[in-house]
Amino acid sequence: MTARPANAHQARLLRLLRDGGPSSRAQLGDRVELSRSKLAVEIDRLLETGLVVADGLAASRGGRRSHNIRLAPQLRFLGVDIGATSVDVAVTNAELEVLGHLNQPMDVREGPVAVFEQALAMAAKLRATGVAEGFDGAGIGVPGPVRFPEGVPVAPPIMPGWDGFPVREALSQELGCPVMVDNDVNLMALGERHAGVARSVQDFLCVKIGTGIGCGIVAGGEVYRGATGSAGDIGHIQVEHGPQGRQCACGNRGCLEAYFGGAALARDAEDAAREGRSPELESRLRAAGRLTAADVAAAAAAGDTASLELIRGGGNRIGQVIAGLVSFFNPGLVVIGGGVTGLGHNLLASIRTQVYRQSLPLATGNLPIVLGELGAVAGVTGAARLISDHLFSPA
Repeated sequence: MTARPANAHQARLLRLLRDGGPSSRAQLGDRVELSRSKLAVEIDRLLETGLVVADGLAASRGGRRSHNIRLAPQLRFLGVDIGATSVDVAVTNAELEVLGHLNQPMDVREGPVAVFEQALAMAAKLRATGVAEGFDGAGIGVPGPVRFPEGVPVAPPIMPGWDGFPVREALSQELGCPVMVDNDVNLMALGERHAGVARSVQDFLCVKIGTGIGCGIVAGGEVYRGATGSAGDIGHIQVEHGPQGRQCACGNRGCLEAYFGGAALARDAEDAAREGRSPELESRLRAAGRLTAADVAAAAAAGDTASLELIRGGGNRIGQVIAGLVSFFNPGLVVIGGGVTGLGHNLLASIRTQVYRQSLPLATGNLPIVLGELGAVAGVTGAARLISDHLFSPA
C-alpha cells in the first residue's frame, strides 16, 4: 500500500470504514460534517487511490440506491506481540479482523536478532497459508519502554541487548512496509479499546500481569505514553519499604513485580511445594521439574489452599497499587489482562476488594474492574490498530 489519505476528511472516512465496516455514502454523510458534494469528491479520490472500493448496493433510503463503500479487501496488517516468554503473530484485514494467528514460546533475553528471526519466520508461515500475499503495514509490541516516535526500546529491565535497537527501521526493511513499535501493554489497551471490553470507554487503565506487570493508560481515547515512553511501568512501584524488601530484577528492593507476576508466582509456588505446604503443587513440581502460573491456577481450581493464598496475596498487592492509580487517575474502567489471568476470578475478587476498600468512594462509585475480553489476541489486535491509525492519517 503506497497511498495514504490526502487530508483529515479522508483519514476520518477510512477510520469510520475500519471501525464500522462497509457503509453507504449516505451513512458516511451522517457521520462526517461535509456537504454532499464535498463528501462525493473525497470518496471518489479514495476510490482512485485504491484504498476503498465500491461494494454492492446499499439499502434504499428513498430515491436511487447508492453503492456501499468498503476498505480495499486485499489490505493486510501484521501484528507482532513480543512478551517475555512467548511471541504472538497475527494477520488482519483492513477492518482488523484476525485472519490467522500463531503463538510460540520464546525468551526475550535471547536478544532482538534471534527474536525477530523467529517472528519473521512465523509471519512467513502465516503468509504461506494464503491469508496474505504481503503486508501493507506492521505493528510491533515489546515488553519494555519504547521511545515512540523512533520505535526504539529504551533501557528495558527484562530485555538485555535490546536497549537502543532500531526495531522500527530493521523490521520495515525486512518486511518492506511501514512499521510502528510500542510497549506491549499499550497495544493490549489499544486492542481492548478497538474490539474488546473497553470499546466505548474514553478513560481507562489496562493492567497486564504476565511475567512482569505493566499498565496501559488511555486518556481521552488516546494512549498516554509519558515524556520518555515509560508511563505505566507500575511493576516497579514499591509495595514493601526498607532493606527487608525482596530484590527485584530492576536492581531495587520491594517492587510489586518482585512479589507478583508470572516469575514471582512460579518461585513462590515452588517454595510452597518444597516446604510441603501443598501436596498438589508438590506432585506437579515432581512431574515437570518446574512450576508456572498455569500450575498455580490449576491447583487453585482444584481447591488447593496454598495456591489460593498465593493468588489472594498477589491480588491484594496489585489491588493496593491499582487503588492508588484509581484515586489519582479516576478511570471509567480497569481491565486486567495478560498471561496470569488464568488465575481468573480468585485474582479479580482480591484486586476488587483492595481497590474498593482503599480508593476514594467518588472514584470507585461505579468503577468496573474486569478481565480483558480478547485474551491472546489483545496485543496483536492492538498492534494492527496502531499501524492502521498511522496509515489512515494524512502522510
